[in-house]
Amino acid sequence: MTLSIRNQLPGTVTAVHPGEVMATVDVRLDGGQDLTAAITLEAVRDLGLTPGTAVRALVKSTEVSLATDHVEGLSIRNQIPGAITGLTTGTVMAVVKVTVAGGELTAAITKDAATDLGLFVGSDVVALIKATEVSLTTA
Repeated sequence: MTLSIRNQLPGTVTAVHPGEVMATVDVRLDGGQDLTAAITLEAVRDLGLTPGTAVRALVKSTEVSLATDHVEGLSIRNQIPGAITGLTTGTVMAVVKVTVAGGELTAAITKDAATDLGLFVGSDVVALIKATEVSLTTA
């Protein structure tokens, strides 16, 4: 299956924390970063997720925000450091390629945000991803 989702990071489930309807799933990415996904209990069962399960974390580029440094006091669980390796700016939007340990992320942000943050190829950034915006598939 081919997907339009550019961000597909391989990893391994390290823990599953079930709730009443949803669960949080802790994933250790192949690059060594920890990622949290919030998915339904039904999805956990359907995918057979247990510690040790190989997965791919899928995130749409429009769901990746960028910061110039780690952010404290924020509800976003996933903060992955990296460096900008590509920056394409249009009249309204910008596409930012970020190399992270073990892979690459793409962020689609506004041109104004890219300008305000002073982004350039080679600059360090932190990719911010809400746990509820991470989907999982078994590898």
